[in-house]
Amino acid sequence: MEIQASATGHGAGRPQTAPRGRFGRLRVSVVELLAVLVTLLLLTAAIAPRLLAPGDPLAIDPLAAFGAPSWAHWFGTDESGRDIYTRVVDGARDSLLIGLTATLIGLGLGAVLGTIAGTLGAAVDFTVNRFLEVLFAFPGLLLALLFILIFGPGPGSAIVAVGLSTAPGYARIIRAQLLRVRSSAFVEAATVQGLGRTRILARHILPNTLAPLLVLGTLGVGQAIVWAAALSYLGLGAQPPAAEWGAMLSAGRTYITSAWWMSFFPGLFIVLTAVCATALGRAIERRMRHA
Repeated sequence: MEIQASATGHGAGRPQTAPRGRFGRLRVSVVELLAVLVTLLLLTAAIAPRLLAPGDPLAIDPLAAFGAPSWAHWFGTDESGRDIYTRVVDGARDSLLIGLTATLIGLGLGAVLGTIAGTLGAAVDFTVNRFLEVLFAFPGLLLALLFILIFGPGPGSAIVAVGLSTAPGYARIIRAQLLRVRSSAFVEAATVQGLGRTRILARHILPNTLAPLLVLGTLGVGQAIVWAAALSYLGLGAQPPAAEWGAMLSAGRTYITSAWWMSFFPGLFIVLTAVCATALGRAIERRMRHA
């Protein structure tokens, strides 16, 4: 629409509209490109960490303890002399695995609950909604803490806890999307044509309802990584000396005034991963909306 307006408008309007549109598109493209590049770098670190950091993340060197960032140790060293850069690179695997697995659990459970609520009648919808409202009464992180309190700390408990705590939000979104699709014109047309309920659900409703799951999943990975890091920071997720970003952040808080780099770099990569996941999710959402 903007290109057509600049092409058909008066000559005075053309120099003002076109550059602004090009700059807006360029800015979005640069953000998306940076997000993709950083994501590829993080995936490389998760799949083949030795390509980026050939050292041992658990190797200690007491004589090099609390070393500031330098050419020898780009991100400095911790209280045991371990290289923080190597540990951050190695920790990408655990952090991304926790985020991806927890998101899959939350999305899967949310999709099941949302589909049940939206397709099995008013009584089932009412029951599922009341159950979701009970879960929503508790903050998501509190639900995760309660789960870990019952089943004990550890990476596995953190993954399941984060997945379960995010499932109610996904269920609400999927249910609302399903109800919106059910009332659309093409579903009404299929009903008029005499198609069965199961066929309409399989061919028309579910494909259009579950398509946004890619966007939800991309956005949810960043949130899951932050929540898992928070649990590790509290000592309820990955345990030292694991090179997981939340555990590293927790270990560095004791020395925050004298060795700031111990907390800064793990925290930076937690934020960077969440920002990239959000940027990619928003980009996918825009493209699906204009497809």
